[in-house]
Amino acid sequence: MTSKAERTYTISQLAREFEVTPRALRFYEDKGLLTPRRDGMNRVYSHRDRAKLQLILRGKRVGLSLIEIKEILDLYKVDQRAQAQTALKKYQQRIVALEAQREDVDAAIEILHDSVAKLERFLAKPATPAAMGAARAFEAEAKKRLEDAH
Repeated sequence: MTSKAERTYTISQLAREFEVTPRALRFYEDKGLLTPRRDGMNRVYSHRDRAKLQLILRGKRVGLSLIEIKEILDLYKVDQRAQAQTALKKYQQRIVALEAQREDVDAAIEILHDSVAKLERFLAKPATPAAMGAARAFEAEAKKRLEDAH
């Protein structure tokens, strides 16, 4: 029986499992993030490569750059404690950045809600005869331009 640590995967198996393309896996290999062994022309991924891929995709999902991800992965070979400290620091930095983005998004949503409410109140009022005339003139001009364009 094959132990979990001895299990191997093909590029297709990992691509399917993690919903990425084989091209993405080759890209991560080109960047030095994954290092599958070769069996002839085939790439053979280990359980460790699979775990690295999970970390790569998690890092990308939270906005880490490939350079930052590689730095974390490379530390595993040297010192797992240093790897954990580096990952912790980078994760904390991302939390701060994402919380700031969330505040910006929340503020933008609030502004849009206010603007929508004001526009709905404005449009709920009956249009003045002058506004109706201007709207008809605008519509006629737009129609004329469309006809001239064809």
